[in-house]
Amino acid sequence: MNQYSKRREALLYHAKPQPGKIQIVPTKPYATQRDLSLAYSPGVAEPCLEISKDVNNVYKYTAKGNLVAVISNGTAVLGLGDIGPEASKPVMEGKGLLFKIFADIDVFDIEVDAKDIDRFVETVKNIAPTFGGINLEDIKAPESFEIERRLVEELNIPVMHDDQHGTAIISSAALLNAAELAGKNISDIKIVVSGAGSAALACANLYLLLGVKAENITMFDVNGMLVQSRTDLLPIQMKYAQPGEPKTLAEAIVGADMFLGLSVGKLLTPEMLLTMAKDPIVFAMANPTPEIDYDTAIATRSDIIMATGRSDNPNQVNNVLGFPYIFRGALDVRATKINEEMKMAAVHALAQLAKESVPEQVNIAYGETKLIFGRDYIIPKPFDPRLIAVVPPAVAKAAMDSGVAQKPIENWEKYKEELLDRLGNDNKMARLLINRAKSAPKRIVFAEADQLDVLKAAQIVKEEGIGEPILLGNRETIQELKEEIGFDFECKIVDPRAESMAAEDGFKAYAKAFWEARRRRGVSELDASKMMTQRNYYAAMMVSQGDADAMITGYSRNYPASVKPVLQVIDRAPGISRIATTNLMLTKRGPIFLSDTAINPDPTAEDLAKIALLTASTARLFGLEPVIAMVSYSNFGSSQEAGAVKVREAVNYLHKNYPDLIVDGEVQADFALNQAMHQDKFPFSKLAGKKINVMIFPNLESANITYKLLKELDQVISIGPIMMGMDKPVHIVQFGASVNEMVNMAAVAVVDAQEKEKRSKNPRK
Repeated sequence: MNQYSKRREALLYHAKPQPGKIQIVPTKPYATQRDLSLAYSPGVAEPCLEISKDVNNVYKYTAKGNLVAVISNGTAVLGLGDIGPEASKPVMEGKGLLFKIFADIDVFDIEVDAKDIDRFVETVKNIAPTFGGINLEDIKAPESFEIERRLVEELNIPVMHDDQHGTAIISSAALLNAAELAGKNISDIKIVVSGAGSAALACANLYLLLGVKAENITMFDVNGMLVQSRTDLLPIQMKYAQPGEPKTLAEAIVGADMFLGLSVGKLLTPEMLLTMAKDPIVFAMANPTPEIDYDTAIATRSDIIMATGRSDNPNQVNNVLGFPYIFRGALDVRATKINEEMKMAAVHALAQLAKESVPEQVNIAYGETKLIFGRDYIIPKPFDPRLIAVVPPAVAKAAMDSGVAQKPIENWEKYKEELLDRLGNDNKMARLLINRAKSAPKRIVFAEADQLDVLKAAQIVKEEGIGEPILLGNRETIQELKEEIGFDFECKIVDPRAESMAAEDGFKAYAKAFWEARRRRGVSELDASKMMTQRNYYAAMMVSQGDADAMITGYSRNYPASVKPVLQVIDRAPGISRIATTNLMLTKRGPIFLSDTAINPDPTAEDLAKIALLTASTARLFGLEPVIAMVSYSNFGSSQEAGAVKVREAVNYLHKNYPDLIVDGEVQADFALNQAMHQDKFPFSKLAGKKINVMIFPNLESANITYKLLKELDQVISIGPIMMGMDKPVHIVQFGASVNEMVNMAAVAVVDAQEKEKRSKNPRK
């Protein structure tokens, strides 16, 4: 994509379908006059009076306790500099989005038109009663230091400047583990720091708390090494000013144990790296270009332990590992501040988490066989679902132990369960899916690439590194549309209807192979040749013959018309007698697979059991252990009608032949989804007390209607229908699918191809 197209896409993303990235959503009923009279006048007077009696009741009756202000004056926005408060607003909204999706914290972004420290502090103090915490962002140094210091001292709610402390906390956790792996004593480590701004100074300050000695830190800014003879240094920088004459970076780094880069790209040369001590620790965190390229660094020193700020390298120092969870813990105990003890608790929690066994879901997301604590894994991955249950409790406990918590936690297990429940409020599964696809991209043939939305999806797939698109359709139309949307990557384009195609060897080979497979089913050689001009036959043959790894179709045709060619070309997987589809619904309560949504109109009891097994395998593909509800309008034998009976028989079959599978029914949908109600009425059930993540429906009609209702009424993201039981990765989207839906399905197709490739190499697994 050219620069103009990227710019246009970024602007459209922020402008459509409505401006901005966050919104306010009511949390209470408002349908009736009674609701409104409680929400506002006269009912609202009662909580007002209670708060006036005791100001702490504001946490009981309002959203203050889960509300953080992200505040900036726009003086140091990303790498853009002093661009003003209004121009900083998209960044602050983005920060609010991260707070919500990673820790379920609500945010108001506040852009303050005040560069003067006193005015800024006074403004924030005046609005502080609204919030449970304040996250300062993109405020230039040195003002940022004084602003944060004063607000921490003068307010009784948590305040943190994430630009400083977020990076410091994550890199400190990484340093602890890197030093352990390198066999280095923290108190003896000699560190060279490139950068002397807010982040670098915050890192150095936290390193001192870990045990690093100030005299062992050599710091550089744009004017060179910080030495005591310089007259241009801030008081907070003088702490790291060394005596004597200044050295160059190349001189200072000789024999150093660690290099910390928070400056500019390509500053550290391979020659400098070679002069560092044994097992050097290099955190090159300039973005997007690190101080030394990762591949260059590891090629230069095989004993290096390296971290960067980039997601495409191991050991990404990413602030999202810190700020959402630190504020989560601080808010949950109603802390009056975020102190050093709380920061250090987060450091140690993150460091320890990297040493523990990694859930399969995380391995799957990053395309790893098994992530293990070591040089390439010294800090947790941002998508690790354990973060929310590990970091906030550590921070909360530190707040309690240090005396700044006003609402101590008494039941830690219950608190951790509540934290895990918050995970259902975002779309981590879609991010995990795309991340896994990017770990080993595959060739995807888009059978309808001359449709604008399909081509847009293919463009995103290419740009994001999800896969390598092969574009099927009218060549002229595709070229025109590519130019229109700025799709300037080279991709293979195939037009099966082009006159020249019939003479090509590939076309003839496909026609012959198809005829040989179908000649005893009424297909003539001429028929086979004609069928190859149809995009879905041709695309399926590309996958069948190994010229593509996966296929996406269905956008411009109804499902039956799209699926017929696929089923004629692609066989079922070995040992599979029944294919089916499932839709992964990313709901507020977490991911749920709904089956069968597109293939089997009225499955038998045996079919339902097979569909359940296929869906269980698909759930595991996504790193989820299946908990399956076989749903009906009946509860455990309450009806003897045939539709309920067949579900019951399917459950009996699964209980008998797959006793370890967590599955039960027949059960009504509300009892399946409501854990407390299910436990109360049916304590004997295998589902009692469990959160279901798979629902098997008695027929296609009920499954299809359910997933489409959820998608349209509750705006639930739907990934599917995912084809299950096929020998090759072929997936058919719903008629008129959105661009995002097709991108997600392309990621599914890539992951499917990855799994099938893995099984072909290890058939016993």
